[in-house]
Amino acid sequence: MNITILDDYQNAVRHLACFAKLAGHDVTIWNDHTKDADMLAERLKETEALVLIRERTPIRAPLIERLSRLKLISQRSVYPHIDVETCTRRGIIVSSDMHPDRPSFATAELTWGLVIAAMRCIPQEVAALKGGRWQSTLGTALRGRTLGIFGYGRIGSVVAGYGKAFGMKVLVWGRTSSLARARADGFTAAASKQALFEQSDVLSLHLRFIDATRNSVTSGDLARMKPTALLVNTSRAGLIEPGALAAALKAGRPGMAAVDVYEEEPVLGAKHPLLALDNVVCTPHLGYVERDGYESAFGIIFDQVLAYAAGKPINVVNPEVLEKR
Repeated sequence: MNITILDDYQNAVRHLACFAKLAGHDVTIWNDHTKDADMLAERLKETEALVLIRERTPIRAPLIERLSRLKLISQRSVYPHIDVETCTRRGIIVSSDMHPDRPSFATAELTWGLVIAAMRCIPQEVAALKGGRWQSTLGTALRGRTLGIFGYGRIGSVVAGYGKAFGMKVLVWGRTSSLARARADGFTAAASKQALFEQSDVLSLHLRFIDATRNSVTSGDLARMKPTALLVNTSRAGLIEPGALAAALKAGRPGMAAVDVYEEEPVLGAKHPLLALDNVVCTPHLGYVERDGYESAFGIIFDQVLAYAAGKPINVVNPEVLEKR
């Protein structure tokens, strides 16, 4: 079977132990990135099974209509980037394991790494030391300060636990059901969303990104934050009103940000306004990008491909295709 894997930026997939599962199949891996429909149509014209790495490349109707040999899209997690309706009409199976009970510990760990890096000015101090200087900033400790968690879901609850371990007061805001879970876990619910932004020394966003949560953080929310506070976003850029974070940082509230996600990815050529600000720590969407996570995710993704090849597809999100068959 002709299998294509897109957007393997680090050329990592072929070096995973689980890659051996695809032995005997014709596998093409692309390490660069493009959203150009003509280029993608050319690259994928012989593809029967398409492997996607999260939401890196949108697979929409104009492209799908040109892929006459495509029979399967295999990936993991949510799929807002895939036109499932067009896939169904074209008889293309979409298999996506939703891993409902397992949080992304890797994303939670990166979140905490960003918190410490930003609060203790680690990137600035590393650059200063390499530039021949010694102790050029004064960082801020975490113990005794307030950690705000906006969205107490799978990842948010893990980050809240890290805050507790560091001796922070944890304050949570989110849906009624998530606030009930936070209270049951021993954490304090904020009096309001406004109070969360006003009282947090570190505020970490962990809302699921859907239409209802788009632009959940406004310029008004950010203006409520302390001039010494840190905003962390390892979830999705679309949770914040467009342009609001850069403007707020320039205005001094909050005083810092640590960001792993952007409106358009990948960000190349340092072409993003946050990268020009000294009070921001930026990473290139590394939340889920670590070896164990890749082994787990691609092991399941490749199992989905093999199940299809064996005539018994699994984790099918559009079962109507199977009914038609």
